Order: sequence, then structure tokens, then C-alpha cells
Amino acid sequence: MAANTIIELKDADIFQREELILGSVEMHVEEGEFVYIIGRVGTGKSSLIKTLNGEIPLVTGTGNVAGYNLNPLRPRDFPMLRRKLGVIFQDFRLLNDRSVMANLEFVLKATGWKQQKQIIDRVSHVLEQVGMEKQMMKMPHRLSGGEQQRVVIARAMLNDPPVILADEPTGNLDPETSEHILGLLQELNRAGKTVLMATHDYTLISKHKARTLVCEGKRLIDATASDGHLDFSQLL
Repeated sequence: MAANTIIELKDADIFQREELILGSVEMHVEEGEFVYIIGRVGTGKSSLIKTLNGEIPLVTGTGNVAGYNLNPLRPRDFPMLRRKLGVIFQDFRLLNDRSVMANLEFVLKATGWKQQKQIIDRVSHVLEQVGMEKQMMKMPHRLSGGEQQRVVIARAMLNDPPVILADEPTGNLDPETSEHILGLLQELNRAGKTVLMATHDYTLISKHKARTLVCEGKRLIDATASDGHLDFSQLL
């Protein structure tokens, strides 16, 4: 893996259960890049994200994310890989029986934080970054979809990971809220984070151009032209 490459897949086959979703994937992402992963529902966007975070095992080909080999991903490496990744889910995956503050405290304690004052300070800091510090004692069900997604972004930032994987983070949100969520991800990118965002919101990405990978016909295709627009001829 090149010195500045933070994500790399070589000749990788991505499976969902027994079904091949993406075949012979070649993928290289440099530190500090912002990359869209687009494609229709069922073409492999989420499966690719889950492979990169270790949720789906990589059994064919090779992969490396933030210095960790995905094939094989040793059990002792799994929690360390997760500390290098901030994962943002479309369905939020917040614990509904505890407050926003308690949700984020739970994550820090699960990843080895011990000092309560440091935990509270870190949670307060990331919630302030996403504009949710005034809602920290609310239960998730009392928040709007956009507010819950801001909490999820804060959760992804807790351990200051170098890589953010966002799986359809605006999929359930209205256009204005989607713009705000994308803006938060762009701020993280400008701060030096590598961001991969799976989406099918073509209107959003046409307004905010970045390198774009397309899942199509069981292939992963780099469809970014030299002018930054999508090169749809690559999909023919």
C-alpha cells in the first residue's frame, strides 16, 4: 500500500451471504480524500462499506484499511480497526433506552475510556461540533431525523478516527437537512478526515462534486472525469 493510501482493495470479491455483489474490486483511496460511492439499491454500496469496516468478511482478494489487513482480519485487530473508523448509518442505530449523552458515553466506555470527566468532556465537545450540545439529555425518540443523524456523526467522531464511512447518511432526510448533513461531512474532510459516502442522492452530489465510484453490474467503476463531473461513458 502506497505511503498516502489509507484504503485499498485488490482483486476483491464482495459477497452478501452467498451472493457475489461486486467482483474483482480495485479500490484506492488516499488520505484526506472525499469519495462518493453511488449506485442503485442492491448494487453493493452498503456491502462495500460493511466490508471496509469488517462487518462482512473479505474472503477473496486483499484489503487494507487504516493500516489493518482485511484478509485475514484477526480477532485482536477488529476492535482496533473500529477505533480507526467512524461509521455513520442510515438507520442511526442509537440506543433508545438512554439519552444522547448516555449513548455516546456507552461508546467511549466500550472502546476503553475510563475517566468519567474525560468522557463527559469528549462527549460535550463532539456534540458541540455538530450543534447538538443543547439536546444531550434528550432521548433519541424526541429528536428529528436530522438531529438523530447529527448525533450519529458525533458518535462517529468520538475517537477522532482518520476515516469516516457514511452509509446513505441522508437517505431518510429532507433536502434541506441533507445539505446540512453533507456540510458536516465536508467540514470533517476539510479537517483532514478521509470520507467515503455511499448515496443514491444524485441531486446532492451534482451540487457538491467529489471523486465518484459507481457500483454497477457487479463492478466498481471510477466515473469521475477530469473536470470533476460524472463520466457516464464509463458505465456503458
